This record gives sequence, C-alpha cells and structure tokens, in this order.
Amino acid sequence: MSVDFSQLVQEGLAQTDAALERLLPGPDVQPHNIHRAMRHSVFAGGKRLRPLLALESARMIKGTLPDGAADVGAAVEMLHTYSLIHDDLPALDNDDLRRGKPTCHVVYGEAMAILAGDALQTLAYETLAKLPGDALAKIEIVKEIAIATGTGVGYDGLAPGMIGGQVWDIEGEGTKPTAERVEAIHRSKTGALITVSIVAGGLIGGASADEVASLRRFGQKAGLAFQIVDDVLDMTQSSEELGKTAGKDTATDKATWPAVFGIESSRATAAELLRDALAELDRFGAHAERLKAVARALVERTH
Repeated sequence: MSVDFSQLVQEGLAQTDAALERLLPGPDVQPHNIHRAMRHSVFAGGKRLRPLLALESARMIKGTLPDGAADVGAAVEMLHTYSLIHDDLPALDNDDLRRGKPTCHVVYGEAMAILAGDALQTLAYETLAKLPGDALAKIEIVKEIAIATGTGVGYDGLAPGMIGGQVWDIEGEGTKPTAERVEAIHRSKTGALITVSIVAGGLIGGASADEVASLRRFGQKAGLAFQIVDDVLDMTQSSEELGKTAGKDTATDKATWPAVFGIESSRATAAELLRDALAELDRFGAHAERLKAVARALVERTH
C-alpha cells in the first residue's frame, strides 16, 4: 500500500492543532501573559511528529482513529513543548531560536517561560485524565507518560525518562562522552517520549499487552535512530535549515553519537535501527504502513 506522507502529515497537523486550539486557553484569557507564552511555543511550528506517531499507532491498532487519540497526541505535544521551553533557558542550553522563531524566554522573559513550561505540563495531565473510554487504559496511559517524562522512578532499565536524560546530559558537558553514556542519554532524553507516544496511541486504540510490547520495541529503536540523525544534522546543517541554532552540541561539548562514532558510522547505525524498528511492525501487516511511513520520515529527514 502506497502512503502519501505529505498528506498524512497534513492530516496529523490539522487534527493535532485543532485539539491544541480546543484545549489551550485563548490569548485573551486571564492571566494573558502566561497563556500567550504557552501558545507562542506550542504554535511556533513543527511537523507534530510525536502526536502523529500517537495518532497512527492508535489507527493501526483500532483500524480507524479512536475517540481521544487526538487528545493523547495534543498532550504529548504539550509535554514536548514544555521540555523545549525549559531546555532553551539560559540555565540549560541557553538558546534563542526554536522552530525558526525566538524562544519563549527571549519573547516573554525567563520567569514567564518557566511558568509556561510548568503550565503546559499540568494541562497535559489534565487532558489525559479527561480522556474518554476505558478507565484502566486511561490510567495506564497516564502512568506510561509519567514514567517516560520522569527521572527514573518505575523505568524498565533501558532509559530513566526524559528528565533523567536531561540530567545526564547536563552532567556530561565538558567531559569526553562514552558510547554507553551517549546511548543512555539518547534513549531517555529523546527516545522515551517518542516511544511513549507510540505506546499511548496503541493503548487508546485498545492494544493488547503483546501488541504494546511490539510497539515499545519499535519506538525504542526508532527513537534512538531519530536522535542519532538529529545529532548528525546539528553538525551538517545550517541554523536556517534546522530551525534552531546549528552547532550548539559541538560548541558545548554535548554527548552526541557522532562525537563518539563519527558521522558516517552514525548514519549507518540509524539506518540499521530503522530496519529493525520497521520489522517490529510486520505482525500488523498492511495496517502498519502509515506508521512505518512516519518512522521512515523521522530517520530519513534532512532537516
């Protein structure tokens, strides 16, 4: 089955942005500044790839898009955006460009940016708590996402979650990166949220425990490949092409895959991980083609 990825992305964008518009307070809702800061970063652009993974995972399991899938994707996007707002702060990466636009703290100040990230995180969990459908599935989605964005409590040994990965990333600055540390950071800081987007989508679609296990393995492999490619692009693309400041990882001695293995080996590893990830979805047959197309786009992108 041939998949028109451009159309798939546009559909996902429309569904996710409609959900975000419905869920986020408007710019004229008091207190104005916090809601405008939240919207500045949420609607700054981007392909909404994490929500798209959630949507297509749900569609693959259910056979059609289930109720609540768009809200799961929107909640994931809120969490992703909160992490970007905080990552860009002077105390962390100190970046002034994100998705091709000034970062939240540049426009609204550090205090409001911190609060905007906090508010997006709390709104994400409010959204998940209000999901329709089976209560046990909803609880499992909340648990999975909380673990994936946390510091390590409840994790499976592969990655301690997004915040845990951020801590390791900060602690590793200025030191020579090892292969083990780089993989741990990538699996947690970026890979955990990508993986849980897929798992949460499967759960809202009614996935069985065995199907969730396949989705998790797919996400872990695709998520690591995605971040390896991100590292390579940071070293090979311009700020205009990336939509964020290029070369920041090298300039700050970040633990990156190319820093340990080199650019060409990194590209080969990403391609191998993608092949292994796609194989995890073979059990779903033709229903998996849309989700496979998203994974290919994540890893084969050039910006």
